Amino acid sequence: MDTLYTLAVAAIIIVLIFDYTNGFHDASNIIGTIIASRAMTPIQSVIVVATFELLGPMLGGTAVANTIGKFITVNDLPKTVAVSIILCGICGAIFWNLLTWWFGLPSSSSHALVGGLIGAVVVSAGTGNVLWGFSDLMHGKVTGFTKILASLLVSPVLGFWVGFLIHRFMRGLLRKATPAVNKPLRNAQFLTAASLAFSHGANDAQKSMGIITMILVLGGFIDKFVVPTWVIFSCALVITLGILSGGWRIVRTVGFGIFKVRPLHALDTQLTSGALILSASLMGAPVSTTHVVSSAIMGIGASERPKAVRWAKAKEIVSTWVITIPFSALVGALTYYLVKLFTGGAI
Repeated sequence: MDTLYTLAVAAIIIVLIFDYTNGFHDASNIIGTIIASRAMTPIQSVIVVATFELLGPMLGGTAVANTIGKFITVNDLPKTVAVSIILCGICGAIFWNLLTWWFGLPSSSSHALVGGLIGAVVVSAGTGNVLWGFSDLMHGKVTGFTKILASLLVSPVLGFWVGFLIHRFMRGLLRKATPAVNKPLRNAQFLTAASLAFSHGANDAQKSMGIITMILVLGGFIDKFVVPTWVIFSCALVITLGILSGGWRIVRTVGFGIFKVRPLHALDTQLTSGALILSASLMGAPVSTTHVVSSAIMGIGASERPKAVRWAKAKEIVSTWVITIPFSALVGALTYYLVKLFTGGAI
């Protein structure tokens, strides 16, 4: 029991570290356009975003947590082994988050989390311990990994086209406006940035909430999958601390590297992203804030001047998205083998 307890505590700490890296990695997605459009100073943007980021997980329900926490099925394994596998998978996700942050690439923490867990589970317990959801899809149900993957793939497409259409609509409304309209557009971003931060917290923090609850179930510390209040508060607080630290390397890419963002572009990006991410959260669909925000900027840029979009940078970002799941799965698998080696095959 002592070993299991120690493992569970270590795994929960690792998940919270992932939650923190998720926060500082994704901070750029929320504050990048705010800073680029000069709607707020960096300090103002971080304070506003952090406040609503904290409220998101506490008021946004647990639908996403239920989806993430139930797509891995290692309940039949010994408790210490099951918890160790989850720990290895999370390490894979953290490594990818840190690597892409170092190079200033806006990648998906959600992809990294899913990939890391799949890699560790498949090499340790086999493919049968992942709820793939392929058979349910044949019967018209979207569950497990299929639901997660569908959410992650569809959301950037929606981000692009919703951003494209919203920007066309807003430009039509403001076609006779003078440059003086930029001031109210900047002021309006206090509301849109707050809504985006709330949506991000409601979706991304729930992923960590789901994993911690999974660990508690696997370890026998709780009887059924119900997210405890202390888990909700802990994940909300840690992801907010990550937001406060700010992913400044990636801010330059999101705010300046894809398209030259003006106040209207920033407002439309935040409207698009906030609406899509909040809708996904209510449906229990885990999405990537990175994907949604970046694709929204691309769509808005394409709506106005396609040639002004830095498609080379966009291609670099998309390439990072494509390799995230397989690479983090590889790291999760390697982590499992290293832990197994150092523990003499104990897991």
